[in-house]
Amino acid sequence: MQDNQQEYWGMPLNTYCMLLHLSQLSSIVIPGLGFILPIVMWVVNKDKSDTIDQHGKVTVNWLISLVIYYAICFILIFILIGVVAIWILALLNIVFAIIAALKANNGELWVYPLSIRFLK
Repeated sequence: MQDNQQEYWGMPLNTYCMLLHLSQLSSIVIPGLGFILPIVMWVVNKDKSDTIDQHGKVTVNWLISLVIYYAICFILIFILIGVVAIWILALLNIVFAIIAALKANNGELWVYPLSIRFLK
């Protein structure tokens, strides 16, 4: 069975990759889940598909970058710019996840702007 015809957790490859990106938004419902769920989805299937491995690395790079940016924003709260920056980061996270998910559903890999490449 070819990579694009194989199913992962009962989903076609593009759908799985789309949900991998959207899963980071689960923190809206359960705090912290949006960091854990994409990593679990990536780690469980990264050896079964190069496409999932690529999407997972891009997502994890963004999540690690986001944690760093949030830490900087919390420090900047003392000079009040951090509050605005936190809201901007939250909005960017939602927009970036949706764009990446739409691209993944079309079979494209989208690298998150502003993400630091920790995993290559």
